[in-house]
Amino acid sequence: MISPLAYVDPSAKIGRNTEIGPFCPHVNVMYGSRIGNGNTIHPGAVIGGIPQDLKFVGEETTAEIGDNNRIRENVTINRGTASKGKTVVGSNNLLMESMHVAHDCIVGSYCIIGNSTKLGGEVEVEDHATISAGVLIHQFTHIGGYVMIQGGTGVSQDVPPFTMSGRNPLTYMGINLVRLRREKFSAETIEAIHNAYRIIYQQGLNVSQAVAALKESEIADDPQVKYIIDFISRSERGIIRDR
Repeated sequence: MISPLAYVDPSAKIGRNTEIGPFCPHVNVMYGSRIGNGNTIHPGAVIGGIPQDLKFVGEETTAEIGDNNRIRENVTINRGTASKGKTVVGSNNLLMESMHVAHDCIVGSYCIIGNSTKLGGEVEVEDHATISAGVLIHQFTHIGGYVMIQGGTGVSQDVPPFTMSGRNPLTYMGINLVRLRREKFSAETIEAIHNAYRIIYQQGLNVSQAVAALKESEIADDPQVKYIIDFISRSERGIIRDR
């Protein structure tokens, strides 16, 4: 299953039923990489590259990738630094051509990240997020689950879960209704999410006031509303604002 035209370091550990084609095919899997089962890695990808961080001094770190990911041409996934020790990509993701995952990022599972999108260092992307092409995401930014971010935008504040966002500067543009229905969220849950964001964005409240209002609201016990409250409460960069 390993072509004689592929170079594999003698110290590399290869799992059963792994296929390594000729020139691998022009894929670089570098020191510190940990790759799960069922992944497809296309030409030009670089996994486990040295972090583009001037504080990195050669410490032992990893780039850890789960199962069943599609990693397209020229994707780069750097390994971690002393900050977190590892860069993590979950399972069942589609990482499109030329996108970059910087050091110490955490990407969840079932995410779609578009062509040429760049994640700065220590960005966190939660499960089921969709990030369109050409999006530039500032370091330390937190992207919630089930979001849709418009292509060609810059992200410098946290993007709360279940939302759609676009324009420059990035702003809230409603909830990601199509994705929620596709994932079979109940009508009651969708309405609770919608009402939560009405409180956050349509009542003229600041973030602290909105969180307090949500905690006192009749929807406070809904699990997805609790997720929204927790996400916003933990935000260090502040969340995107309304259009």
